[in-house]
Amino acid sequence: MSSIKDNIDRINKEIMDTAVSCGRKPDSVQLIAVSKKKSIETVLEGIKSGAGHLGENYIQEAIEKIDAIGKDRACWHFIGHLQSNKAKFAVQYFDYIHTVDTLKLAKEIHRQAKKINKIQNILMQINIGQEDTKSGTGIKEAVELAEQISTFENVSLHGLMCLPPYFSEPEQARIYFKQMVQIKGQIMALQLENVSMECLSMGMSNDFQVAIEEGSTMVRIGTSIFGARE
Repeated sequence: MSSIKDNIDRINKEIMDTAVSCGRKPDSVQLIAVSKKKSIETVLEGIKSGAGHLGENYIQEAIEKIDAIGKDRACWHFIGHLQSNKAKFAVQYFDYIHTVDTLKLAKEIHRQAKKINKIQNILMQINIGQEDTKSGTGIKEAVELAEQISTFENVSLHGLMCLPPYFSEPEQARIYFKQMVQIKGQIMALQLENVSMECLSMGMSNDFQVAIEEGSTMVRIGTSIFGARE
């Protein structure tokens, strides 16, 4: 059994090699270790092994972990589906929220961030495969939603996130990553207030190398680091 540290070192090397092979700087891609359903002890081992960015999917589970581990021990990313009534906790606990997909949710994040005098970093989730089972704003609606979000001064839109359809052959996901880059370009061209678009959160354990080749700046990897979910 390889250790969590071995896994993180191996994946960081694969990220670096992939970035270099397509002419990108190795540090232009951030590894987010997805720690959902993992124990506090396991997450702490991840942090000690070099995982500086952690991704969580469930608010209640994340609150317990972050309270126990400490907010300052890592950069915390919320990467699960977020309901508006839980936005308050996401704003209190997370550095980045990757899954903003409606104006209603963006407005509530802005409202909660304003209360605590915070500018909340967010990404907009796009349902790039137009799958009924996945969250995310529609491809056609993305630019308009970015324009609406840009009016909220307590929210900073840093980029886009997607979960493409799963393929056993990662190459098949490439078309979706290319589409994400196109949407990013359309939004960037508008030069909106509070919108920077430097982040593309795309690529997971099975397809992160293809995602990096297409411009991903954040890869979300869980199983290949922490093993199968407990």
